[in-house]
Amino acid sequence: MTTDIEEPRTIVVVSAGVSDPSSSRLLADRLAQKTHDLLHAHGIESRITTIELRTLVDEIGRATVAGFVGEGLRPAIECLATADAVIAATPVYKAGVSGLFKSFVDLLDNDLLIAKPVAVTATAGSARHALVPDEQMRPLFAYMRALVTPTALFAAPEDWGDGALGDRIARAATELAALIESGVSRSVVDGAWSRYQHQFGSSAQRSGRAAEPGEIDFDTDLMRLATGGRATAAAVPQRS
Repeated sequence: MTTDIEEPRTIVVVSAGVSDPSSSRLLADRLAQKTHDLLHAHGIESRITTIELRTLVDEIGRATVAGFVGEGLRPAIECLATADAVIAATPVYKAGVSGLFKSFVDLLDNDLLIAKPVAVTATAGSARHALVPDEQMRPLFAYMRALVTPTALFAAPEDWGDGALGDRIARAATELAALIESGVSRSVVDGAWSRYQHQFGSSAQRSGRAAEPGEIDFDTDLMRLATGGRATAAAVPQRS
């Protein structure tokens, strides 16, 4: 007798922190771990993957200038496409999200994160920037039609020793875990994928289902080749 083993849910942290370690990464890691613990308590296994944008700065710069994503950046974008949830973390500079963070998001297909749960977090040297996650990050991911958690996280230097930060992290983790556990992302995507406007050659995923009648499947080898990508290994003729 065989039993179906459900794949672990994937939580992807996108960190734009430039120091090692960075406060942005530390805040995101605390949220990711708390979300993982809550899912585990409900019998749902998960794994955490981190994308450090500081290690991709050259690839991001080249893609911004060239207008297309190179092979060095594609694994990070594919990781986001298959994620069950995303935690976006950025430092705040000059009252706004970092240029590195925004440049990376600018390279993503508009339909890459449709209905995907996203938690937004930011850190800064002053509490004056506390509204950046709600005023800048929330609208950004709403434009990409993601499901942003009700609670956004922000931490200034004085917050790290305050128990209130732990309470906010727990609240945001509860919301993110509930969205993951509910399966709302898959329900929305499976039920309304063809009704969304998609970019030509998008790398967005659709739960592994085939295209509906009359719907263009952008994930075919022909479409990938037409937009400068690569065909799957199975589709490439092998020389004997």
